[in-house]
Amino acid sequence: MTTTTATPPSTTPAADNTAIRPFHVSAVPDTELNELRRRINATKWPERETVTDQSQGVQLATTQKLAKYWATDYDWRKVEAKLKALPQFITEIDGLDIHFIHVRSKHEGALPLIVTHGWPGSVIEQMKIIDPLTNPTAHGGNASDAFHLVIPSIPGYGYSGKPTTTGWDCPTSRVPGSC
Repeated sequence: MTTTTATPPSTTPAADNTAIRPFHVSAVPDTELNELRRRINATKWPERETVTDQSQGVQLATTQKLAKYWATDYDWRKVEAKLKALPQFITEIDGLDIHFIHVRSKHEGALPLIVTHGWPGSVIEQMKIIDPLTNPTAHGGNASDAFHLVIPSIPGYGYSGKPTTTGWDCPTSRVPGSC
């Protein structure tokens, strides 16, 4: 699929490039979804691995099962609708557009919390925690447990811009695993 599935950032120069701008997810054309399914179904599979465990990597049957799921069962339109229902924004950070979901709790005194996805990943992984964290009373918690959430797409993922230079990773001088 192409990366033109969202409302592009404004080409009109803004007075402040770091202004927070509304962002709206556009529907992925059916032709792109159909082409993706076609390519998945056209995969030429290698021979099965020579061992019965995962010592040679992910087993062929597991990969084929995943590919079948993506080609026949995954419902992008359902995910797309859930994304469209969330308040989303873009802002420029260090010259790169960064997309984020921002959901405010209805509870007074909610604490702000940034929730980032891992690598590889996307904000879609975080959608299941939005309501429990912003509306804990609906899930058996207390109003004092509420958060206002900011869920960014890390650079190069989702609807965030793709870096064209190095330096967007964690410095190597940090303690391993501290990023």
